[in-house]
Amino acid sequence: MAPFGKIYSYPGSWRVERAQVAAAFNGLEVVYAENFTMQEDNKTPEFLAKFPLGKVPAFESATGFCVAESSAIARYVAGSGPLASQLLGTDPETRAKIDEWSFFTEGELTNHTNPVAYMTHYKFMPLDQAVVDRSTANFQRALAVVEAQLQGGKKTLVGDKITFADITVALALVFSLGAVFGEDILKTAPSTVAWLKELSEMPEFKAVSNWGKLKA
Repeated sequence: MAPFGKIYSYPGSWRVERAQVAAAFNGLEVVYAENFTMQEDNKTPEFLAKFPLGKVPAFESATGFCVAESSAIARYVAGSGPLASQLLGTDPETRAKIDEWSFFTEGELTNHTNPVAYMTHYKFMPLDQAVVDRSTANFQRALAVVEAQLQGGKKTLVGDKITFADITVALALVFSLGAVFGEDILKTAPSTVAWLKELSEMPEFKAVSNWGKLKA
């Protein structure tokens, strides 16, 4: 069966992986575009005609439908198969809670991970310890919200089945906790770590993420 679509991006991005996990739940395949070179192919007239800002990730379906912005891509894939209702919700309240966790991921987890990642993981920016300390404290506060939600052995963030909320929060945390923040932070969130490890054994998740980075 031909892939459902392809994503233009650099390899290993958790933002791409959440679309691939959503695809796996829906029985779809989303692959990386072959022979794509960052800072070259995304600046060509052909690419810019489809994606005017030249940003990645960018998605092109087998039918030629194009959409940019990683959250939009992942939600589109989640809504394009037989488990769309489970992943995105069947009623306004459930959809709102799933969206709440999705926005939380961007606003609280990713926004406070990125400054630290740029300085200590990617080394794009010079180290500013005050920024690192502030971002780390804000991330820990956000992580505590996830931890509280999962205490008591809860398996999912919303309802009793895996939803897009679990996909987007989990993949963001695998990067944050595995590649950016230290083991001391992992130790503050045992319920979250147990939840992540359980998800890592599911075939839909297992194929895409470097779960081995979680050392707790």
